[in-house]
Amino acid sequence: MVQAAARAGKRLTVRSGGHCYEDFVDDPESEVIVDLSQMTEIRFDARRRAFAVDAGTPLGKVYETLFKNWGVTVPGGSCPTVAVGGHVVGGGYGPLNRLHGLIVDHLYAVEVVVVDRSGRASLVYASRERSDPNRDLWWAHTGGGGGNFGIVTRYWFRTPGATGSDPARLLPRPPARVWVASVNWPWAGMSEASFTRLLRNYGAWHEQNSDADSPYAGLFSRLGLMPSTAGVLNVALQMDATVPGAEKLIDEYLAALGEGVDVTPFTMERQCLPWWRATTWLGLFTNIQTAREDFKSAYMRANFTPEQAAAFYRNLTSAESANRGAVVSIASYGGRTNTVASSETAVAHRDSIMKLLYVVGWTDPAQDEANLAWIRRLYREVYAGSGGVPVPDETTDGCFVNYCDTDLSDPEFNKSGVPWSTLYYKENYPRLRRIKGKWDPRDFFRHGQSVEPAVAP
Repeated sequence: MVQAAARAGKRLTVRSGGHCYEDFVDDPESEVIVDLSQMTEIRFDARRRAFAVDAGTPLGKVYETLFKNWGVTVPGGSCPTVAVGGHVVGGGYGPLNRLHGLIVDHLYAVEVVVVDRSGRASLVYASRERSDPNRDLWWAHTGGGGGNFGIVTRYWFRTPGATGSDPARLLPRPPARVWVASVNWPWAGMSEASFTRLLRNYGAWHEQNSDADSPYAGLFSRLGLMPSTAGVLNVALQMDATVPGAEKLIDEYLAALGEGVDVTPFTMERQCLPWWRATTWLGLFTNIQTAREDFKSAYMRANFTPEQAAAFYRNLTSAESANRGAVVSIASYGGRTNTVASSETAVAHRDSIMKLLYVVGWTDPAQDEANLAWIRRLYREVYAGSGGVPVPDETTDGCFVNYCDTDLSDPEFNKSGVPWSTLYYKENYPRLRRIKGKWDPRDFFRHGQSVEPAVAP
């Protein structure tokens, strides 16, 4: 199919799980869509001593198969229906990232359909082995974003430094048990001072507890900032229950968040589960399912400033925030993720402590303008000090390519002078451009924010 499309000069895009936040796949200009959703095989490749996973495989199936057959896992995302195809290549993260890093930190190899300068399609294998002449293509798939270099058909996973041939020793073993909890702070009685205290308590805790050797490395949390019309602000968490004093650590964590907040929280759920059962717990899943949605993202290197807290409060309590289908999800980051050098993979964000996902969802097309205006205003005001976007500086560190956002390319919304490519890739972008120029010189695989190929000298 790829060869036929290249020969005919047709615009081709690819879908694995169908979770792209922009119209990069279903672009009106797309003439051929390659759907990988039926490619879901998972097996242990004894010759390569690595686990082969087809690109259409949903994360839920990956976790189930790896754990039930070999007792291992990969540190991927919390949404079970997301497929590995786009999740991995964008540098996916999830509840185990503080313990085991990103999913790409365990990526051993990729199999990719590429198209050369003459228009000939071929299947290429590329691994992280230093001796592999295709190693740069592997590196590009450790955070370079989907739809840029070719079509990934299969990934192989093995943890760096893992030795021997026993599959049970070649990837991380998840905690045997984890605590999960969901705690709400009601908006009723929540003053701006209390809101600011809660938000900055959350940020301060992550500043103090995001080292890889912290006793809290096994804790992953999401603070959900919902509009005041939703009634509550929520903290959901997962904690490695095998850590000594795990439940006491949770109590101390929640107490630290609530210190000085003049609103009493209430617990919605708290239980200890086998890890496998916890992968289907919906508390950590940002679940807004509507016909129309918009998304934005940010990395945080440090705590929220008072000005940022004021912008959140102002927009979450404004009359325009009446839509209950909105949340700013602030996720734990750091830990083992930050022990990898920014140049070792294409993911350059290796000293952040939190990652933000902004979401607004609605159903009526007549509400498009109002909802887009609201989320754009919120985002612009939170990052007003840096041109309306989270530029890499001492507090913020750019954006997550898997939460793609075409507003970053538009000077109407991005007034920072920092291009979208720097927000996603920072200093790794020139290398990605060189790899793009080598492996996709015709720019055959492209979309609204695809890596631009470097021109050969």
